[in-house]
Amino acid sequence: MTDLAAKILAVLPQTQCTRCGYADCAAYAQALATGSANINQCPPGGADGVTRLAALTQRPPLPLNPDHGLEGPRTVAFIDENWCIGCTLCIKACPVDAIVGANKLMHTVIEPHCTGCELCLPVCPVDCILLENVSGTATGWQAWTQAQADEARSRYEFSSYKRKRDAGENAKRLEEKARLKLSDLAAHSQHTDPVILDKKRAVIEAALARARAKRGADPAPG
Repeated sequence: MTDLAAKILAVLPQTQCTRCGYADCAAYAQALATGSANINQCPPGGADGVTRLAALTQRPPLPLNPDHGLEGPRTVAFIDENWCIGCTLCIKACPVDAIVGANKLMHTVIEPHCTGCELCLPVCPVDCILLENVSGTATGWQAWTQAQADEARSRYEFSSYKRKRDAGENAKRLEEKARLKLSDLAAHSQHTDPVILDKKRAVIEAALARARAKRGADPAPG
């Protein structure tokens, strides 16, 4: 990340809501630094946020673009216990790990950690998640403190690291199983026909080749 992108990232409210059109606040900051995004695409930052971005990028201030949403108060998600079915979809969608619970058990939002990103709303199959205004009439950056933004950023970065680590470990386990199967395919298959076994061997070898290629294409950490 460039120095300018890092400075831009530091003045975003870190909701990780994706309303700006980018995958996260860091991606939006990078786009702003390269000039491929406008300074008025962050509804959580509101007008104050646009002013901060204008100063950093030396661009003229603009009204918030309504295509990305409207400036509003800071909100926190709540889960209606009477309707929650414990599907875990909201847990997977939360970018800052602010929702806890287990499969088929009621989930709960940890209020101080919730950024109000709203990403849990569309994935809930029973529509049991509600948003509550927690900043009153204060909107945009007036509804946030820098400490809240900094904590949200830290939680998002740790959550992203943990999910990538878990995905990598799972991929490694699957690859090890595939290699074990390939080492003695006849012993790991109900089929004895050499033609069928050759086809399965080709499928497994192709999958392992894709895994090797993906590892080579993945950017180095840091």
